[in-house]
Amino acid sequence: MTDRVTDLAMTLPKAELHLHIEGTLEPEQMFAFAKRNKIALRYTTVDEVKAAYQFNDLQSFLDVYYEACAVLVTEDDFYELTMAYLRKAQTQGVRHAEIFVDPQTHTERGIYIGIVIEGIARALADGQTQFGITSRLIICLLRHLPPDLAMQTVRDALPYRKYIVAVGLDSGEAGSPPEHFQGVFDYAISQGFRTVAHAGEEGPPEYIWQALDLLEVDRIDHGVRCLEDTRLVDRLVGEQLPLTVCPLSNVKLRVVDKLENHPLKTMLERGLLVTVNSDDPAYFGGYVGDNFAAVAAALQLSDAQLVQLARNSFTASFLEQYEKVAHLRELDSIPATS
Repeated sequence: MTDRVTDLAMTLPKAELHLHIEGTLEPEQMFAFAKRNKIALRYTTVDEVKAAYQFNDLQSFLDVYYEACAVLVTEDDFYELTMAYLRKAQTQGVRHAEIFVDPQTHTERGIYIGIVIEGIARALADGQTQFGITSRLIICLLRHLPPDLAMQTVRDALPYRKYIVAVGLDSGEAGSPPEHFQGVFDYAISQGFRTVAHAGEEGPPEYIWQALDLLEVDRIDHGVRCLEDTRLVDRLVGEQLPLTVCPLSNVKLRVVDKLENHPLKTMLERGLLVTVNSDDPAYFGGYVGDNFAAVAAALQLSDAQLVQLARNSFTASFLEQYEKVAHLRELDSIPATS
């Protein structure tokens, strides 16, 4: 890959729509927060932590991920974690970020939900001032926990409604179809939330159908297995229902065997409204610009395709239409001839 392509991938104005804030916890931060909060870790060095980032599947990653989250205790922890992400995102062309947080990961440890949300929200406000990055916050529900706990989480979040744009569904798909959470999502929609859901990563195309028809989602997170179902692809193309794809994550978690075999280019060529995102960049080897650069090289994407991915990211966002238009006009000024 040429320096020119790398530079384009990194500097293209873009929105990131699939980013778990807990997944930006770098090993150095983990040790700093653990020391400050007097949390015992089973790791003793940064290298030892990084050595643990060899995953067989989604669940093997989640086991490490949830353990690491134990170092996040105070509002300042969530503030600093979010600011660190925004500082990094600024260097990779991010103009807008829609950030996931898993409240249950923290409330299950006795951390008050307000500490989590207010710490992140304060950072998002400061991030717009300092870095010029607009943002939205999405609370995700853990599908490996019972739906009644998910419902309680949505209710607990209502006092912080002004900070939250949407409710999502994440964690391991295996054995946890979206249909289990239909009642929770009906309630969330009744309260004015947008909805998104992880589906079709490890789970089958049927999970995408359920997310669309039962959870009435505005976006599918991941969705790479949609290509197994032609009728589903036709629907997604026809409705221009966005897919927030995370290429380096898919390789790291063995959803695909290597980046050269990733379906992103095929999805783009089929007319799907596909976007590129980093998922949990501290664990998967790259932030969103790194993901753009990696797929540009592995899939031999053209400049025009990279620009289209950037355009898709704003089109698929929860920004107001006038805000989307401003970003798309900026992209219109970028040559994309090759």
